[in-house]
Amino acid sequence: MMKNNRLRSGLITILSALMCVVIGLAIGFLVLMVLAYVSRNSSGQPFTFADVINDAYTKGFQRVLLGGWYGIGRVPRGPRSQLAQTAPLIMTGLSVAFAFKTGLFNIGAAGQYTVGAFGALLCALVLKLPWYLCLVAAAIFGALWGAIPGFFKAYFNVNEVITAIMFNWIGLYGVNTILYGGGTGVMFNVKASKTWAIAAKSPASLIPDLSGIGSSYFVRPASIGLFIAIAIAFVLWVILNKTTFGYELKACGYSKSAAKYAGINEKKNIILSMAISGALAGIGAGLYYLSDSAQWEPMVSTMLPAFGFDGISVALLASSHPMGIIFSALFISHISTGGGFMDAMIFPPEIADVIAGVIIYLCAFIMLFRNKIGGLFTKKEKGGKK
Repeated sequence: MMKNNRLRSGLITILSALMCVVIGLAIGFLVLMVLAYVSRNSSGQPFTFADVINDAYTKGFQRVLLGGWYGIGRVPRGPRSQLAQTAPLIMTGLSVAFAFKTGLFNIGAAGQYTVGAFGALLCALVLKLPWYLCLVAAAIFGALWGAIPGFFKAYFNVNEVITAIMFNWIGLYGVNTILYGGGTGVMFNVKASKTWAIAAKSPASLIPDLSGIGSSYFVRPASIGLFIAIAIAFVLWVILNKTTFGYELKACGYSKSAAKYAGINEKKNIILSMAISGALAGIGAGLYYLSDSAQWEPMVSTMLPAFGFDGISVALLASSHPMGIIFSALFISHISTGGGFMDAMIFPPEIADVIAGVIIYLCAFIMLFRNKIGGLFTKKEKGGKK
């Protein structure tokens, strides 16, 4: 009976998330139609409503759904880019979800991701360490940065949201200053070109590419980092649901007072929870930058990495379930990648972020959807009994 209830609850959660996706895509298509109409109308040429629908679908919506199978010479470069971005999205999603599960809101994943990238690049470019040690360094740096808001929350009851937001920017500008400040940073002399992060690495510092093709300007490598992220998601699910440690962390999230009464050290668990969340975000940065997927460019890195905030979207869409995060990260990456292949003369690439944003906004109503769908199941069961 309990197993059946769990299966039904899981099915209701999946159907609720799918409702958010379908409604969000429908609203996104309407937005694309409006943009297509404005484009046609501003051109001054005669058009019909069918032309507007055709533009919205074939030049926008279809390409978003295909996730970047449109490119130069129709080369399917989109899926490789999508897979490259999915790994860090899974990790930042797990970072936010882990904190959610323990009653905390880790809005500092962007800063932890940034500091984790610093740790990974420092070990890869300066120390020339193997990629797996660089990944460990990224986790340690991210964990230390995440533990600081946890410390203030545990011992001074300072809201972790406020502290984490401040440490996002401290981390970003601190990393840029240490690396390149005034031309005397530790990596300034390493930078030989725009692709310095690739050229300066020793082969041992690169996460192996799945295909062996390597990267180019148009094609990002699909590395084994994706499988590492999936494995970490599974391990996290086991920790949260099958271990005493995970139970203690969730108990603190439900009620710190009750956890303390039960003999659980709530202060230690708060700091550990934020440290683990920071480590997950740091690993995400390591998987991205050590896989030859991108370069950390200080001249344009005055904005916090989008992966940190997209992780919040991924966690919300998956209802903070570690295994569900794998699929929600893949979906968000799919939408974002496809948005870059729309007809730029009609649709700005940012429209993909609008569609994803609408879907995430609808996730705020996921409890409403769950109740409605659960009500349908209940009615069906009552009808069957009659």
